[in-house]
Amino acid sequence: MIPIHRDNGAASSSGGAGAAGSGSWAALDGFWAALDAVPVAEDAEALYDVSTAAGRLRRENLSRYLAHVGPTADTVLVAEAPGWRGMTNTGIPFTSMRELGSLGFDVLEPEEPTAPWEASSRVVQAALRDWWGPLPLTWAIFPHHPFVAPDRLTNRTPRPAEVRAGAPVALALLDALGGGGTGAVDATGAGAARPGLRPVRVVAVGRKAQGALALAGIDAVAVRHPAQGGAAQFTEQVRALQR
Repeated sequence: MIPIHRDNGAASSSGGAGAAGSGSWAALDGFWAALDAVPVAEDAEALYDVSTAAGRLRRENLSRYLAHVGPTADTVLVAEAPGWRGMTNTGIPFTSMRELGSLGFDVLEPEEPTAPWEASSRVVQAALRDWWGPLPLTWAIFPHHPFVAPDRLTNRTPRPAEVRAGAPVALALLDALGGGGTGAVDATGAGAARPGLRPVRVVAVGRKAQGALALAGIDAVAVRHPAQGGAAQFTEQVRALQR
């Protein structure tokens, strides 16, 4: 069993604005700056706000995840936005409480999660479990949790303005991985990296995510979203991406 460290609201290694956390790598400086610059509306929840204990915990978990997967990743699976049952609790895309103990690195566990599991997280993590080669990185084009006010235990589609605001974060992440932004990925999803850097492939999880990426100026192929009966098709399509 992978150790899970409980947190009492003080993930101190991510304590300053723009702080990456204990597991960062230097190429992510632009990513953290872009993430901190994303505006958050009243009907959205800021997930990585270092002024809150929950935000610091999520930020630290995200930092550890990026440090674990990012240095070798050549594929990025991009969702539309975090859901209240998964990423909103853990800070890690497509990861709910149920998957925290099987990621391969230490994490911080929130003491009062809003849900014990998320169906999409289970399907995505199961599809990646037997992956060979560099493990894909996962992300959300709008990195905060949009909800139907006043109920935070809901999800809503991010507005076009929110997608545009989140786009620089995704571009900074691609840049850190070696993709270099909008010019790095063609319509087939095959990356064309800058000289000396590895190619990065962007894959949208669902048509909504593909549309959000297009709105942000990022071309990507789409795989079926795992929700609403799409688990089997998603798994088949994702496993077919293995190089």
